[in-house]
Amino acid sequence: MTPVALTVAGSDPSGGAGIQADLKTFHHFRVYGEAAITLITVQNTQNVSKVELLDAVLVREQIEAVMADIPPAAMKTGALGSAQIIESVAGCIGSTPLVVDPVMISKHGAPLIAAEAAVALRKLLFPKALLVTPNLHEAAALTGLPVTTEEEMIAAARKLLEEGPLAVLVKGGHLSGKASDVLVTKDFVQWFTAERTDTPHTHGTGCTYSAAITALLAKGLSLPQAVEKAKLFITKAIATNPGLGAGHGPVNHFA
Repeated sequence: MTPVALTVAGSDPSGGAGIQADLKTFHHFRVYGEAAITLITVQNTQNVSKVELLDAVLVREQIEAVMADIPPAAMKTGALGSAQIIESVAGCIGSTPLVVDPVMISKHGAPLIAAEAAVALRKLLFPKALLVTPNLHEAAALTGLPVTTEEEMIAAARKLLEEGPLAVLVKGGHLSGKASDVLVTKDFVQWFTAERTDTPHTHGTGCTYSAAITALLAKGLSLPQAVEKAKLFITKAIATNPGLGAGHGPVNHFA
């Protein structure tokens, strides 16, 4: 059987993030990719000038259409935009293993989720998630805790576990030193560390990383195995970035 994965996320016309990055990543891992679009952005590597949300009913109908015909073995969410969209997504997930990338702000600082939607994210999606993958800023925003050290990363992950996900991966890409991420469940804490590449070309890193994890889960890997392999991929994708654009360019999805 061909493994199938679904992304429910926003569109990035520059191709570095959102559904475009997710589908490229699924394809890289030889997983058939499906996509339900939640919002349209006008952006490039330098800025985001517009964000338009799709109707929540239309988002739900996209998901239901693919679920009924080509059900995914795993799925992920990215930028969801509003509480109404989150409610629609949560209502049609079922038992599909879910990776929630809580995309709250773009690389350029543009908000990609309404303030009240963060509450819906925690209440409606986190309890359905196999994994939640916040970066340091998102972990701090979602927990109200400072997240500036490795100890605080673990504390934030444990706080997020109280919201219902089975696991939390806090990404330490914004810390100094090596790029260290921590996977926390109620049973274990596991670190994934790699050498850091000093580059501005990290657009879509979070999308690509979570998409790689989702693709590997769709192929039947365990969660720690999926995170370990995805970490190797995103590290190489950053290190070998193609240097495109005049701002924060994309990573290398051929890595």
